[in-house]
Amino acid sequence: MKKIINTAERFVPEMLEGIYAAHPDELRYVNDDLHCLVNARTHAGKVGLSTGGGSGHLPLFLGYVGEGMLDGCAIGDVFQSPSAEQMLAVTKHIDQGEGVLYIYGNYNGDIFNFDSAAEMADFEENIRVLSCVAGEDVAGAAPAPGEPNKRRGVAGIFFVFKCAGAAASAGLNLDDVKRVADKVCANVRTMGVALSSCTVPRLGRPSFEIAADEMEIGMGIHGEPGVRRGKLQSADEIVDEMLSPILNDLPYGQGDEVAVLINGLGATPLEELYVMFRRVNQTLGAKGIKVYHTYVGEIATSMEMAGASISLLKVDDELKQYLAAPANTPFFQQFAY
Repeated sequence: MKKIINTAERFVPEMLEGIYAAHPDELRYVNDDLHCLVNARTHAGKVGLSTGGGSGHLPLFLGYVGEGMLDGCAIGDVFQSPSAEQMLAVTKHIDQGEGVLYIYGNYNGDIFNFDSAAEMADFEENIRVLSCVAGEDVAGAAPAPGEPNKRRGVAGIFFVFKCAGAAASAGLNLDDVKRVADKVCANVRTMGVALSSCTVPRLGRPSFEIAADEMEIGMGIHGEPGVRRGKLQSADEIVDEMLSPILNDLPYGQGDEVAVLINGLGATPLEELYVMFRRVNQTLGAKGIKVYHTYVGEIATSMEMAGASISLLKVDDELKQYLAAPANTPFFQQFAY
């Protein structure tokens, strides 16, 4: 393991200490717990938005706490869920009397702990909490009617943070903010590709093995199995294989408008991400699908994994309004457009 750390045990606390020291006017922690991160600039009378999840994915999850987006985040160890008690501490702080919406990925540990935190918030603090669970990875099978969604939540959750955050900032009530968040979840799809593994500090070894000349289409952000492993292909061939199931799943069609996210997993040069977007843009144009806005960069990483994901969000006038709203967090800034 070759990493710039002191000890594996202190990796996450020291990372958090660095973040608080770098952004003292924007972020702070509550309940005397570094893992309970909140926006230092609270706003009375708005719905509170909270997320949470394991470390190792910066700027996801905590990186989107700030103006126009989230109000708090409970932070776990690398690839580990935070506790229900940490989630509750964040909830109590960010509640401004209008209730709190939880937005998190579709993983069993997060679901169990967020559900427990919501029950405690209601029972102990009389805080109304609703939840939005993002699960847009098309590498998983689409849920059957009436069945729970088992798809993983991956980089597309960024769009949920952005639109729900703008809706809350605009003064919508809790039910309407949840409606917006659910609408985004229903209209976003993602597919990823991995070229290399990553190493969790406490394990000290790669999470999985993959040959230098191989890739895996559909691998999850924790190294979960994908849909196909094979020899490394050209950029255009990779994009074509990733984009096809995304377009067919919703489906997206001629005349639609989409927001595009090309996300790096931690060790992919930005240049390569733009090579990928070039092909995405060509393909969408050929199919008569208009690109409304594009995000290219590291939005949801997996430590030092090499690879990328593509997310498409089908937008209408309402979602375009919330995507275009300004946002200002330590890890993401956007002027209104």
